[in-house]
Amino acid sequence: MLDALIPGFLKEDFLLQNEAAIRLVFFLSTLIGMGIWEFVSPRRPRPVPRAERWFNNLGIVLINTLVVRILIPVLPVGFALVCEENQWGLFNLLDLPETLELIAAIALLDGLIYLQHIMFHAVPLLWRLHRVHHADLDLDVTSGNRFHPIEILISVGIKLCAVFLLGASAAAVIIFEVVLNGLAQFNHSNVYIPSRIDSLLRYFIVTPDMHRIHHSTRVSETNSNFGFNLSIWDRVFGTYRDQPRNGIQGMTIGLESLRDPNALSLAKLIVLPLKNIDERNTFTEED
Repeated sequence: MLDALIPGFLKEDFLLQNEAAIRLVFFLSTLIGMGIWEFVSPRRPRPVPRAERWFNNLGIVLINTLVVRILIPVLPVGFALVCEENQWGLFNLLDLPETLELIAAIALLDGLIYLQHIMFHAVPLLWRLHRVHHADLDLDVTSGNRFHPIEILISVGIKLCAVFLLGASAAAVIIFEVVLNGLAQFNHSNVYIPSRIDSLLRYFIVTPDMHRIHHSTRVSETNSNFGFNLSIWDRVFGTYRDQPRNGIQGMTIGLESLRDPNALSLAKLIVLPLKNIDERNTFTEED
């Protein structure tokens, strides 16, 4: 009965046959759409020229795509098919309606990304990688894709383990990854959303004003709002913060120790984890 609620374009066969096109269309449409929105109705003044930052951030996207394709023989979607064929993982052992399984798998994968995000802040070695994301001096739609290649490889490895343990379907993995990429671009965007609408959206998803707090230079604010998709995880685990101390317009984005745009070129971002800077414990509260 529930399975009849899944429209044809969310069925596994359709998603697998059109996976590459679906990913590309959603990535480009979100990038272009949010980019136009930022131009028409920005939330904050832009301190760094767009062209310079977009070259760095989109350059990392290209590098990450090549690295993953070259170094990882089986991606989460393909591994989900292998798990299904061998009946590995929780959902492959349970006889749940397809719709319920799809929703549960997507929600649990999102919870995993929330916990992974906290881990990349809490573990010093992982923070060295993740600070490439936080070193951005401004936030816009491209910031949602700005991650060090090694962090991306670790993230893919964690997702492979999650797919194995959950037995998530290929359809769930595709939908989750497409939504994750789209919402990451959305909630990193420099767009104005009226406060009443923002407050309503926050009950369900992470909004730009909510996630922007996470990119504050203040440690106590960086240690909040870890979610990318669903806002429920921050509320349940006590990491939700409503507003930054100095307000959205008064907060400073980035890392205190990296304020020079010339030190944040594409080449320098790649080697940034090797440098002994900003070695604070990000889970140490400040005054």
